[in-house]
Amino acid sequence: MGKQLGREILSNTQRQANEEMKQSPVTVLQIGEGNFLRGFFDWMIHSCREKGLFQGSVALTQPRPTGRAKIAALQNQDGLYTLVTRGLENGERVEKKEIIAVFSTVFDPYSDWQQLMTLAESPSLRVVVSNTTEAGLVYKPEPLVEGEPIQSFPGKIAWLLYRRYLALGGAVEGSGLVFLPCELLERNGDELKRRVLQYCEDWSLPEPFREWVSTHNRFLNSLVDRIVTGYPTGDQAAAWFSEWGYEDAMLTTAEPYHFWAIEAESELDEVLPLRQAGLNVRWVDDLRPYQLRKVRILNGAHTLMTPLALLHGEQYVRDVMLNAAFNDFVRGAVAEEILPTVAMPEAELKAYAESVYERFLNPYIDHRLADIAMNSLSKFKARLLPTLLYYVDREEALPQRIVKSLAALLRYYRVVREGGEFTGRALDGASYSVRDDAASLELIAEIWSGGRPIEEIVPLLLSREGIWGRDLSAIGGLAEEVTAFILEMEDGAAHMKIDRGNGQL
Repeated sequence: MGKQLGREILSNTQRQANEEMKQSPVTVLQIGEGNFLRGFFDWMIHSCREKGLFQGSVALTQPRPTGRAKIAALQNQDGLYTLVTRGLENGERVEKKEIIAVFSTVFDPYSDWQQLMTLAESPSLRVVVSNTTEAGLVYKPEPLVEGEPIQSFPGKIAWLLYRRYLALGGAVEGSGLVFLPCELLERNGDELKRRVLQYCEDWSLPEPFREWVSTHNRFLNSLVDRIVTGYPTGDQAAAWFSEWGYEDAMLTTAEPYHFWAIEAESELDEVLPLRQAGLNVRWVDDLRPYQLRKVRILNGAHTLMTPLALLHGEQYVRDVMLNAAFNDFVRGAVAEEILPTVAMPEAELKAYAESVYERFLNPYIDHRLADIAMNSLSKFKARLLPTLLYYVDREEALPQRIVKSLAALLRYYRVVREGGEFTGRALDGASYSVRDDAASLELIAEIWSGGRPIEEIVPLLLSREGIWGRDLSAIGGLAEEVTAFILEMEDGAAHMKIDRGNGQL
């Protein structure tokens, strides 16, 4: 065993900066010890501190008892951990190592509940950032027992705010907090506020306090975007430890790309100087265009490529983009069919699309198509169907690449039930498992097994409003075009091999 990461590993300059951080007031409470916040938010705060823009520090705790091991590991490392950022930037490979030092306090609220209450009452506390997953915002009634830890995340926040209200007084200027939930849930700030107020009601907390929660605290909706890949696989960690001369149980890795849109006024950058630090953060009036951009372009491109690529034997997103035919297909669909449907400046959309392609090509991320394919029916409905309907509603020609993706999706879902699984066959006969809503899979398997000609099967599949939200078979020409694409795939399956240099789909 080599040395473990701790203060003694730091250079003199780093050690001095770390000591200054440790002496700084806690201005941020972070609830979430996982890889994402450490590779996203904490890295941002570290960047701000390095530039002399942020004078506070972060107190870290976990939302669930199961996070105790990571809290203990960080405590053993003096709150330090290593982040390696690696991927492509402007077509060039980059790899950067940083020791992140932003935690002045790391504690387990289930064994030290009073520590959380002390923070709640601290006048220096300004911001609460969280990532408890979507499940963390689910409402679960629980009793309030004075002095005992509250299990739910919104319940913790409700009690934290009540203690703050009692300590500082509701009329104190600036007594409220700014909440930045990073859970991947639309309108996540609104949802957190609803849940907090629900617990306030459950526990019959005073009405003036509830009014203070609503009017003196900010629950901001935000959209986060960065792939944080966590602890590296294989022998990479051991190789790095040998090179660095220390070991790090909390090592994490991330892609270079990062983006955070926060629905609030830009003056809040004085509280969290993220834009000042040159980070890709936007304070915006309306989050919806950025959510739409991500869903239609990034998520839409994933869903567009996945069934077609899997049917042709591809396994990873990167390999799809290295395949000339698939690359042209994806880029053409985004540029000519998807971008025109998103109401944002064209130059901004094109720049975002280029960043997406670069992320797809990241040589350090093995993003499995089989994982993306999970629940593809609902993903197509949310990510690509609105684009298709954009053209339908305007009585314009159907977008051919999206129609072809729909055809590939239906062909990919040509499944039979085998035991507890639904399995299909790729164009080369290889078997695969399809994971989706069981009732929908049962219905689709039954339609495919009926022995009908494909010209009858496709309209039946498209007509299922329970799957698509409307009868797609009623769209003029759609069933015929989808059928033609499926027949084209099947007819060419015996002899078609995609050449990685200049193949055709």
